[in-house]
Amino acid sequence: MNFVMKQALGGATKDMGKMLGGEEEKDPDADRKEEERQEALRQQEEERKAKYAKMEAERESVRQGIRDKYGIKKKEEKEAEAQAAMEQASEGSLTRPKKAIPAGCGDEEEEEESIVDTVMKFLPGPLQDMFNKK
Repeated sequence: MNFVMKQALGGATKDMGKMLGGEEEKDPDADRKEEERQEALRQQEEERKAKYAKMEAERESVRQGIRDKYGIKKKEEKEAEAQAAMEQASEGSLTRPKKAIPAGCGDEEEEEESIVDTVMKFLPGPLQDMFNKK
């Protein structure tokens, strides 16, 4: 009967003893084995990352070769050029975003010339006299 039970359970009698409430066997080297296992996992992960970094570097060199051959620019370069073009186009625009006023500008009380005063400077003498009489 024991032979039949062992065959049915696949030889898992040690595990059966644990599940039935028997004492668990303690491995004196369990901590050392676990540390070795963790170190092996870390090493495998580092190797995997190095492998994929190497593959990506090779791919990037192929991509750069294609870009050079056909005169294509990188996405980041295109975005930078588009941003510079937008700033340059909006430089003279009335709808461009307002720049911050630097410190010291506009702090003093200055008399601003009105547009009429500015125009008056460019008028000939007789016309200036005519407008000043009013």
